Amino acid sequence: MGKRKREMAERLKEAKKVTAIAKLNDVPTSPRKMRLVADTVRGVEVNRALDLLRFSKREASIRLEKLLRSAIANWEAKNPDSSRELENGNVYVKTIMVDEGRTLKRIRPCPQGRAGRIRKRSNHVTVILDVKQPVENK
Repeated sequence: MGKRKREMAERLKEAKKVTAIAKLNDVPTSPRKMRLVADTVRGVEVNRALDLLRFSKREASIRLEKLLRSAIANWEAKNPDSSRELENGNVYVKTIMVDEGRTLKRIRPCPQGRAGRIRKRSNHVTVILDVKQPVENK
């Protein structure tokens, strides 16, 4: 059993060498608005994803573009010898997750002396880049 775990750990370590991760915490945008933008770039090649974010009208795309650039820089730092993969379009957005962050609760005065709750939501975004594996012909 110990040998199998060691082999699995080695495989995970090899996989992590190729992937690059970037996180953005406490973004003051509601998670729903951020997910609408994140869904457009999920599974897309990196250069195309940057173009999609650059020309998107949504405000969340500005922050997401900066995060994607950070993930690309992390990938280049991990893989200095394979910069051609980036130019060939083999690097893609493997995973992009938008999780709910903290919610600030504020109060707004309402009619008849009541108070209305305002929820100022935030989110956490995680981007994972990976390299497309070449398809083998049989």
